[in-house]
Amino acid sequence: MPQPLALRGSPLELIVTDERAPIARPREIPGLVRVRHGVYAVRSAWHDLKPWDRYLARVHALALRRPGTTFCLESAAALHGAPIFGEPRHLHVFDTRWPTSHRQSDVVLHTSVDPRATIRIGDITLTDAVSTAVDLVRAIPPAFALAVADAFISPRQLGLTEVPELRALARGQRNPRNRRRLEWAWKNADARSESTGESVSRAVIDWLGYDRPELQTRFRWEGADDRVDFFWPSSEIVGESDGFGKYGAADPEEVAWRLLAEKRREDRIRRHVRGFARWEWADVMRVHALDEKLRMAGVPRVAATQPAMLATLRTNPRALPSRSPKPGYRSPIEPRTLIAESPFENRQSARGLG
Repeated sequence: MPQPLALRGSPLELIVTDERAPIARPREIPGLVRVRHGVYAVRSAWHDLKPWDRYLARVHALALRRPGTTFCLESAAALHGAPIFGEPRHLHVFDTRWPTSHRQSDVVLHTSVDPRATIRIGDITLTDAVSTAVDLVRAIPPAFALAVADAFISPRQLGLTEVPELRALARGQRNPRNRRRLEWAWKNADARSESTGESVSRAVIDWLGYDRPELQTRFRWEGADDRVDFFWPSSEIVGESDGFGKYGAADPEEVAWRLLAEKRREDRIRRHVRGFARWEWADVMRVHALDEKLRMAGVPRVAATQPAMLATLRTNPRALPSRSPKPGYRSPIEPRTLIAESPFENRQSARGLG
């Protein structure tokens, strides 16, 4: 299994300070915000971060304050560069010195009867790609779990493992939690997926009962080489999961040029297919918006909808509310509170980290 040569660094500069300083304590400086005890960042830069980048900064802040920590679950995934949905509530640490998993403020310490392979890159230790993927897929909502599995196996994303490795590790673990979700994810994971939006879209398309599309199909029309996200060959319909990242550029003229090029590409594709649908992340999360676009494009529905699976998109219980938390967020949970929802198998129980 290939290992990453580098981990994702902190998205902003973290300032480690001595809280015991007699004068000019960092918490009293208006331009700084506390990320965690003894670690600060420039307030404006902190508030400009996306939720998942705030979380990554929190992970690095804990690494600075607690050298030797072994990160797992979302914390390890963020360091690997895997998809993170919103800003997870807790930082996750693997520590077998404890008989049961428990919280200490916003840090969850996990133990398990099943060992975890770990790697160390620079000053940071974390679970390896296979362990991280299996643990996280077991723990998060299924559409997000599929995106994580895709990311770890896709050469265009992380490309750090393959489905047989993931399946073998999961089947060898004693933890029975969410085994059906794991098997569903391994069965549906696809290394051709190139983005989180594509992966989650694929899950929703399936749960809505539509025919399964082919991924990353190439067409050569009018002297151009076009590759589309989704293609339904039986009905000659193309689908595109839009992410504004592909239009990102510092130069406004460059952005305008990219938008024009994409419009010309879409017009060219439309001239050669029977139907075309384009959607964005919000359409997928609302479900009905994606449903309407697929229906209007003529994508055939071949099965009944799965309301129970679609309902899993409504919330992510492991994430903070979408509204940005105040700096220095602290969990209201008392230190060392036992956590029944840990996906890890506790050493003193056959029911624990998953």
